[in-house]
Amino acid sequence: MTDFRRLFSYLTPYWKQMVGAIVALLISSLIVLALPWAVSLLVDAVFQAGDAQLLNQIALGLLGLFLVQAAFFIVEIYLLAFVGQRVIADIRLNVQQHLLRLPLPFYDNRRVGEMVSRVTNDVTVVQAAITETPTRFLRQIVTFVGGLALMLYINWQLTLFILVLIPPLMGMGIFFGRRLERLSTQVQDRLADATTVLDETLSGIRVIKSFGSEHYEERRFAERVETTFRTAMERTRVRMQFIPLITFLSFAAVTAIFWFGGQQVLAGALTAGELVAFLFYVFMVAGPLGEFAGLYSQVREALGASRRLFEIMDTPAETVGMAPTTGPVIATNGHPAGHVRYREVGFGYAGGRTVLSGIDLDARPGEVIALVGPSGVGKSTLVNLLPRFYEVTAGAIEIDGVDVRQMALPDLRALIGLVPQDTFLFGGSVRENIAYGRTDVSDAAVEAAARAAYAHDFIMQLPEGYATIVGERGVKLSAGQRQRVAIARALLKDPRILILDEATSALDTESERWVQAALERLMQGRTSLVIAHRLSTVQRADRILVLQDGRIVESGRHADLLARGALYAHLWSLQFADLAEEPRSGNGYANRDNVLAATVAAATDDPVTEA
Repeated sequence: MTDFRRLFSYLTPYWKQMVGAIVALLISSLIVLALPWAVSLLVDAVFQAGDAQLLNQIALGLLGLFLVQAAFFIVEIYLLAFVGQRVIADIRLNVQQHLLRLPLPFYDNRRVGEMVSRVTNDVTVVQAAITETPTRFLRQIVTFVGGLALMLYINWQLTLFILVLIPPLMGMGIFFGRRLERLSTQVQDRLADATTVLDETLSGIRVIKSFGSEHYEERRFAERVETTFRTAMERTRVRMQFIPLITFLSFAAVTAIFWFGGQQVLAGALTAGELVAFLFYVFMVAGPLGEFAGLYSQVREALGASRRLFEIMDTPAETVGMAPTTGPVIATNGHPAGHVRYREVGFGYAGGRTVLSGIDLDARPGEVIALVGPSGVGKSTLVNLLPRFYEVTAGAIEIDGVDVRQMALPDLRALIGLVPQDTFLFGGSVRENIAYGRTDVSDAAVEAAARAAYAHDFIMQLPEGYATIVGERGVKLSAGQRQRVAIARALLKDPRILILDEATSALDTESERWVQAALERLMQGRTSLVIAHRLSTVQRADRILVLQDGRIVESGRHADLLARGALYAHLWSLQFADLAEEPRSGNGYANRDNVLAATVAAATDDPVTEA
């Protein structure tokens, strides 16, 4: 019942429309109940007595009633459709909004296609349960109760045949309903699996084609579809037993009533008109009995779908700040300095090994701190703790002396700009991607950010300039172009703290030069945390932190770390064995920097040396 209450809470904002629909339903349903009574009058008073005037009056009266019924039926259909579509929209919006506020660990163990299936398929199933099912149930209740009352009035003995049938029908409904609920939940789960595979197939279509694995993906999707089909057919078999059985029992009772009623007419206990009216009411009452069973099965199916939705809705969202007993939620002031401090920070995934321990880091405003180390030592995890994508399990992280857990999440993340290795662009225009999340920004500001990111020139060469659609995940742009659009996006955001996570590792040499030049401009005056596998990109950092086994094992400038001959020097020698001696003098890297600056400056009207 708790799930039902939660579902019906979505009707509350539209109670006036629902009341209007229910009133229209009641009126149209009561009018239907008048038809058998009119038929009784026709049989007894018109056909037997031969009263033509009464025939005309009854016909005109019925015509008027049916016109009124049609009008109210139109009102009912419109209002129910309005409420139903609004409820669908509200539930989908609520689920999507909650998904956006769930912490990243939620997505670590779930696939996108499954979530899409819940927001689309499951919501559609639930919608019918909270708008169509209740009104259909009410219509059947009115028809059943009204028809039964009139049947008792006509002949109470015949009515007993109907009343005896009700308990076994209800028992069968409960028995089959539970099986249908279980199978319907399984159908939704199988459908979600198939949707997930399809989503992965479309997202990875280039990889699939490059490996020539179309047939493999066809088989993989076909297996999921076939599993869904088999489960759906099992549900159909249950329905196949359930609904026809109840329908048979209902009409068997009608046959018995027809026989017994005929006997009473022959004996003079009933008129022919009353028997005809009674049979009409029997059909009216038998219809709801079968409909109740179908509605009950739909309700059980909807409960299964609703549990999948509420599983998402009941997952705790990201906490805005610490508990009130620890301290208030603090909003950042208007002029943050961007001083970042990690104090004995530790982190471990739930039920997993410890990833970071005892991390002390002090990044003063405007400093560039590079994080290097072998793969899997926790570099990305370390920076992901700063915007609270994950929560620290020990210690604390501060910005300008304030624990990040005491900051409102929007304020915290407004301070931080992120340029990841795998740049994600939305499928809209270049302008929309640069100005992402900001509807009030001017075209001039967008262009200025693009120029600062060395992206303006290539954008103007696109077919429609800034209005060019970049395609799914920016597929129409090269990796270097996507990265510069992302840098322009970060420049427009103007964060005080910058996180660069392997921002150039996937680029060719030419693209890396342009992106590196744009990154240097982006980092000016900002506190920057830079992760890099290419050590040549971080040698000019103010400090380089070397991580191993979740700890900081070395800290210093490039030349100092090389001179120590420890882990950093080893990593450097692996990447630049042929230059192992040259960097120690500093001349080789000064030359490399000069070449980079000269190359980019020669290719643009906005020299890198001015960046």
